[in-house]
Amino acid sequence: MSDRWDPAAFKTRVDEAVRRFVAEEADRLAEIDPLLAPVAGQLEAAVADGKRLRAAFCYWGWRAVGQPDSEALVRAAASMELVHAAAVVHDDLIDDSPLRHGRPTAHTALRGAVRGRPRADAAARSLAMLVGDLLMALAGQLFTTSGLPAAYLARARPLWSVMARELIAGECLEILRTGTGPDTATSLKVIRYKTAKYTVEQPLLIGGALAGAGERLREGYSAYGLPLGEAFQLRDDLLGLFGTPQTTGKAAADDVRGNRPTALLAETWRLAGEADRERLRALLGRRSPDAAALDEVRAVMRRLKAPDRIEDMIDARVGQALDALHALDVPAHAGSALTALARSATHRLS
Repeated sequence: MSDRWDPAAFKTRVDEAVRRFVAEEADRLAEIDPLLAPVAGQLEAAVADGKRLRAAFCYWGWRAVGQPDSEALVRAAASMELVHAAAVVHDDLIDDSPLRHGRPTAHTALRGAVRGRPRADAAARSLAMLVGDLLMALAGQLFTTSGLPAAYLARARPLWSVMARELIAGECLEILRTGTGPDTATSLKVIRYKTAKYTVEQPLLIGGALAGAGERLREGYSAYGLPLGEAFQLRDDLLGLFGTPQTTGKAAADDVRGNRPTALLAETWRLAGEADRERLRALLGRRSPDAAALDEVRAVMRRLKAPDRIEDMIDARVGQALDALHALDVPAHAGSALTALARSATHRLS
């Protein structure tokens, strides 16, 4: 691979590494008993799609140190996508989301495997939980069998427990904060731990650790990665309500139905007067909000200019990330790639 950043070519390499590895593991699982075929199928479905941003940040965390391209590194970086797949399966289960990438989520799809049995819905959810658990275990396996030298892997392995702890902390905070009083600072803390760290910062730090990055570069990775990861999730929050399900591949009602602690909802609440807050209380948290309810929530947000406020927060964080990047002494091709990644991660339609 040349030093010129080619996102499509890199995605193809990661897709191939992830899908081949998971297909082999799914086959081994299905060989145990034919009943496991639907579960094995969901392992493969979980990694079928994705932007591969986490792998890209890990890759450039390595390259920015001055290390060359290698297939072993791509395999190690691809393990970040299995962490993401595991998090998505668990997140969809927690939120009871019906769609992901335009397809039924794991716990929804697995209902067919237990149809007609006692407590079928609970059984399907349990199967999905185990799919997510296995994906996380497989992420570690792909990382350690990537082909990189053992000494390199040893430098990075401690960061995996940090990544897992922070990701789980974020998920737990979202559950504990859901339905409580909206607060922007609290919402930003949730997204920092639930998404920002494992999407940008930790992949960069892991790539850097593999390559032997020094302390100053690692600090720069965090200064770039944390605001950029927050901007990524803020964009997701906007797309979750104002994007089209045909483009995002997700249900538009999830955040409203769950009354989740998003910064978008928190900013709306902060800007709202008592009449708007009273109406929001009636609309948020409905089990099955209809199109009219969603349109009304969107109308309130637009009138209060809450989406504009989130756009400002995104722009500020991207600017902060790029300022931190430009202060680092990294090869020109790495700086260009990380600049392009900052743009593509935060200015997107899905």
